[in-house]
Amino acid sequence: MGLRERKKEKTRLALMDAALDLFLEQGYDSTTVDQIAGAVDVSPRTFFRYFTSKDHLVYWYHDQNEETMLETLASRPPGEPPFASMTHTLRALLQDMRDATPTDTERFLKVRRLMDATPQLAAHWIGRSVETERRLVEAIATRRGVDPDPLSHLIVTFALAAMRVGFECRPADQGGVQEMVSRIEETLRLVERSLRPGWDA
Repeated sequence: MGLRERKKEKTRLALMDAALDLFLEQGYDSTTVDQIAGAVDVSPRTFFRYFTSKDHLVYWYHDQNEETMLETLASRPPGEPPFASMTHTLRALLQDMRDATPTDTERFLKVRRLMDATPQLAAHWIGRSVETERRLVEAIATRRGVDPDPLSHLIVTFALAAMRVGFECRPADQGGVQEMVSRIEETLRLVERSLRPGWDA
């Protein structure tokens, strides 16, 4: 990145860090955009250059992950079995997690703690995840040359189920993110071993 892009990224991350700390300290609903901006010594107008709302800030990682998955899926070879394309897509996310800096990891854990502490945010996260799943199903169906059908749904659901198992077996703050990544990878391998080759044809 150039100097301007680095400065913008620094401001965006500073806003995220300030917001997450405030959300965890005083509650999501009690925290205002003015407080977040003030903690970084910028104006509320500057906040809205980076995020459209508090929700947008909280779900930024989710949106980035969806973008990574859809871009990775679109880049896979046309003749590749659909489930293999999905597992490559999830492994792109796992690689991002492996490459994360300690600061990135701490940010991720703060988001997880915020979800645990704020049921309405967790419910909205689930809703956004359903929309992401729908877009993945559409992408898999397109790769298969069909309209979204039960098989396309199963391909995506099986892959995402492996991800969920790895996430939920043990909280990320009880063993660390890298251990969680290893669990997800292990679960993906288990799913791959359990399915008959060609089932997704």
